[in-house]
Amino acid sequence: MSNAPANATEYIQHHLTNLTVGEGFLSFHLDTFLISLSLGLLFLFLFRKAAVAATSGVPGKLQNFVEIMVEFVDTQVKDCFHGKDKLIAPLALTIFMWVFLMNFMDLIPVDFLPMVAKMMGVDYLRVVPTTDLNLTFGMSLSVFFLVLFYSIKIKGIGGFTKEFFTHPFGAALFPVNFMLKLVEEFARPVSLSLRLFGNLYAGELIFILIALLPWWIQWSLGGIWAIFHILVITLQAFIFMMLTIVYISLAHEESH
Repeated sequence: MSNAPANATEYIQHHLTNLTVGEGFLSFHLDTFLISLSLGLLFLFLFRKAAVAATSGVPGKLQNFVEIMVEFVDTQVKDCFHGKDKLIAPLALTIFMWVFLMNFMDLIPVDFLPMVAKMMGVDYLRVVPTTDLNLTFGMSLSVFFLVLFYSIKIKGIGGFTKEFFTHPFGAALFPVNFMLKLVEEFARPVSLSLRLFGNLYAGELIFILIALLPWWIQWSLGGIWAIFHILVITLQAFIFMMLTIVYISLAHEESH
């Protein structure tokens, strides 16, 4: 954290501006892409390293951690997912760990990585990928397409289409059914993305506001908020994972 700058508005705007390539609709948030990709590769590296070095003897700290995570996610999948698909547990584990790692970047002092980037000639850097609505909406769209895929796979085109016109009030009220089903399907990715984005954006903004305070109070308030925020970042990763499992589980249920 740093001493309060001369212009607080510019300071906040600077920290909320992405490193962008291109303009308008075709603009690309390079910092979101590179940081999220790096954290995804970090997750794959650590878990693969633990799998390769796994032993039936006394496990190391990394193997212990990985086993705890795998068992935790597997328990959630068994409790919430009622179909049979070997993809769901690895998918849930990937979502939880990846979202958690991206959220965890919010605990790094707000000026540290932007200052390092400035030394390398990069003017803007947002270090928390989940504060970028493009990323959270992209992830929720991926879940949405998975739900569509499994719905059609399990129920067939006919059964999937029939749900839009007969659920929940029967065929006689098919226009109402269609509108409600349409809203329901599109509300899922929107709510999934906005929930994660909103919580992390608010957390990032509070850290930025704390950084504007005098140096002698920054660490006390920042420390208290960071401790509370650990719960927030973990809970948001858990919620995103659980809703993904629930949505895909509902897609596996046969229509009646």
